[in-house]
Amino acid sequence: MPLSIDEIVANFELLDDWEERYRYLIELGRLMEPLPEASYSDANKVQGCASQVWLETHFESPANAPVLHVRGDSDAHIVKGLVALLTALYNGKTAPEVLSTDALGLFKELGLAEHLTPQRSNGVRSMVSRIRQDAQAMVKS
Repeated sequence: MPLSIDEIVANFELLDDWEERYRYLIELGRLMEPLPEASYSDANKVQGCASQVWLETHFESPANAPVLHVRGDSDAHIVKGLVALLTALYNGKTAPEVLSTDALGLFKELGLAEHLTPQRSNGVRSMVSRIRQDAQAMVKS
């Protein structure tokens, strides 16, 4: 069972130094469910990331409003952890909730914004942008 975003934030707050936080981020990536082979496609590849990143998104309608399901992977350990963090943040949200969620604000709150390299920060922005585009397309349909 994946951790909720609240559990992840609480765990981050318990870690004092950045080496521990990076290790935790890497561990989050290791805990992710692997993507099926077919998901490693050009359509799922996120442009604008220095590492290779794949995000697969779809909306499911369990009851009334469709909710987002995100899964992903990366060839870089820390980036895979960032994918896990975004997955925890966005999974189960409706398209309007996705669009109103401030992922970059969360990264700032966790202190990740100032501890990620500019390339990784750009990659996070690309991943968030991709998820938001998919939610925007859902709103329009």
